[in-house]
Amino acid sequence: MPTPDTARGRHALSAALGIAISVGLLWWALRGVSITEVLRRIEGAHLAPLALAVVIATLTFPLRLIRWRLLLRDEQGRPYRVIPLWHAIALGFTANNLLPLRAGELIRAYTAARLAPARFSTVLSSVAVERIFDALAVVALLTLALLSPDLPPNLTVGGQSVAHLARAGAIAGLAGLLMATLVVAAPLTAERLVRRLLPFPRIASRIVSVLEGVRQGLVVLRTPARLAGVVVWSLVLWLVNALGYYVAFAAFDIPVSYLGALLLQGLLILGISVPSTPGFFGPFEAVIVAVLALYGVPKDVAFSYAIAFHITSFIPITLLGLWSLARNPGAFSPRRRAEA
Repeated sequence: MPTPDTARGRHALSAALGIAISVGLLWWALRGVSITEVLRRIEGAHLAPLALAVVIATLTFPLRLIRWRLLLRDEQGRPYRVIPLWHAIALGFTANNLLPLRAGELIRAYTAARLAPARFSTVLSSVAVERIFDALAVVALLTLALLSPDLPPNLTVGGQSVAHLARAGAIAGLAGLLMATLVVAAPLTAERLVRRLLPFPRIASRIVSVLEGVRQGLVVLRTPARLAGVVVWSLVLWLVNALGYYVAFAAFDIPVSYLGALLLQGLLILGISVPSTPGFFGPFEAVIVAVLALYGVPKDVAFSYAIAFHITSFIPITLLGLWSLARNPGAFSPRRRAEA
């Protein structure tokens, strides 16, 4: 078992790695770009579509709340109250924006356990299941975007053709769905399969532990109506999120379609999964610059769009999270609270 000093050392190393990656990607995104030109383009941006895009991006958080209430249930199968779960979401995403090491998910789970109140393990399981459906929805929409007629027919990404990536995305999405079904329907079979395929007992045990947590979260979806609801709201969430990127294109006169926004969203989700600074500064801008280059968008325009939309969409949920913290100063105390 790692000692506290070892854990602190690993956290410090992870934070340093995240900073290094973020700085490197930010340097790449800015290479050859005039800061003066970026500021000029941001100053000349159309405010109405940018403001509308920020509103749309912020609406995804209430959509997350609707879906979370389908996933997180008490022992009688009833959903928890809206306000405590909203505070947990707002605080969690604010923490992701302000704190290192992606602390937001743990803070969201801890806050929900205190304010709902709910079992911490149950909340963590529901968050893990959220991530599964997020991944399935994003991969499905990314696959659709890769078939867009807007892209050059001979386009390759990382040396692979777009058609090949689309097929790989479809296969990955189907495999993920089958794995989720196996974990729920036959947990013992899933455990045996993991232990048989992995020759390393410690790694296999960790994966089995994760699968058990996911299985506990998926149990609530054995009701067909609830499962359908989670699937629908997951798709709605990511379709609305992509709409925010699309509407923001108009602020900088970027001639990219909604399917292009879906492509941008899918690759962006993959890009910000690397270690980075709080708020994902660096990976966010680099991915947007790289994706918009596929459509012939100049680098200075793409970077201006990326940094403007990043910062403006960052502000509302951060302010909402700080407001939730002010309303619930005891959210992080050891004592559980039933009131929000």
